[in-house]
Amino acid sequence: MIGSGFFTVAVDAAHMATRTRAHVFVSGTVQGVYYRANTRDTADEMDVDGWVKNLNDGRVEAIFEGPKDAVEGMVEWCYTGSPAADVEDVTVDYEEPRGEDGFEIRY
Repeated sequence: MIGSGFFTVAVDAAHMATRTRAHVFVSGTVQGVYYRANTRDTADEMDVDGWVKNLNDGRVEAIFEGPKDAVEGMVEWCYTGSPAADVEDVTVDYEEPRGEDGFEIRY
């Protein structure tokens, strides 16, 4: 059993090592234009975990966690976002993964 438990921990650690996490803030006309819904749909298509929410100051905040290429793809997508959005700026900080599972719109 000890070997089995170690193997499980080693697999989880290896899985986390292949993942990255991006903390993103998007400004511009990004609220009321289906930005969050489009972000969720795109993240689901790219197999990226995390969440997205509107902020009181008019920006959108998002966490993307998953394979590096997929997370970087989501960050690039943020520069355009939903068809009705007018993105002015995207800021991103890369962080250690925290084990996000699934993608949700937060309120």
